[in-house]
Amino acid sequence: MTDLVARARAIADDVLFPAAAEVDVKGEVPRSHFDLLAEQGFYGLAAPVELGGAGADLPQLSAVVETLAGGCLSTTFTWLQHNGLVAGLAHSASPLRERYLAPLIRGEVRAGVAYGGVIPKTPLMRATRVDGGYAFTGLAPFVSGWGLIDVLQLCGRDGDNLISAVVDAVAGPQLAVRRLDLVAVQGTATVALTLDGYFVPEELVYDETSHAEFIAGNTFGARLNGCAHLGLVGRATRLIEDAGQPDLAATLAAEQAQVRDALDEALAAGDLARLFEARAAGAELAYRSAGALVAAVGSRAVLAGEHAQRLVREATFLLVVASRPEIKAGLLARAAR
Repeated sequence: MTDLVARARAIADDVLFPAAAEVDVKGEVPRSHFDLLAEQGFYGLAAPVELGGAGADLPQLSAVVETLAGGCLSTTFTWLQHNGLVAGLAHSASPLRERYLAPLIRGEVRAGVAYGGVIPKTPLMRATRVDGGYAFTGLAPFVSGWGLIDVLQLCGRDGDNLISAVVDAVAGPQLAVRRLDLVAVQGTATVALTLDGYFVPEELVYDETSHAEFIAGNTFGARLNGCAHLGLVGRATRLIEDAGQPDLAATLAAEQAQVRDALDEALAAGDLARLFEARAAGAELAYRSAGALVAAVGSRAVLAGEHAQRLVREATFLLVVASRPEIKAGLLARAAR
């Protein structure tokens, strides 16, 4: 764990954070950021050692994501999507594992994910069985890394089942792309995809599972998504201390540790309700910490290029990203209190 996290910390502090303000202003992550993560083995973070990956366990994976997110959220959020396909293929018996997994682990092929449309009870993305494969129709509302990724983990609902496939990340007559203008992390190159009978051959499908099984197995992903909030809090507390407020920084850091423990305990218990409550606590803490940084820095915090205003916008983004109705309810309850 020490080596992986130490490498992540060096990358975050020496490369990502010094460039984060420029990435925010330009809305573009340098390809060299992703190349560095690939060189250091982070594209294989979620894969077992015997398959050529890093074999990171949950504490390692969480610490790495949290650390990198504190360096540059745009870089980390885009890179993190890649690990979804790596983990999926690593546990699949599909021939696609032989074709894609090794280059994905090495970062020679880079992936994004499009499964947000299958999570609601009434899906936004459907997959209909047709001769030779599936036809995907619907909306993938948030897909990050467009133009930076080579392949896409595409998911659609076929009745109560989820169909997962690997397709090229290329627009076409049946796949329309619309770039989204976000309040923050524009460097993630996030788009909305609209599919209209997009044909996926049977040989590109690597998994089929029930919607209930998918939701039940999503606890790990829900925990991992909480790392971004904690990473932002960690960076904000360091900047608050630099601004001459060590006591405030220590108070926020103590809350950060409490949220981290709550996330881990909820995951260990398999308790989604507690996990969502901890996620809400993390999102609220990130937003409050960013606001505290603005107050600590003073009037210059509102200037373009300042880290404080960037973190406030990123905390706003994190209030809703990878959210669920339960997390939203938890945040509103906290606001009411």
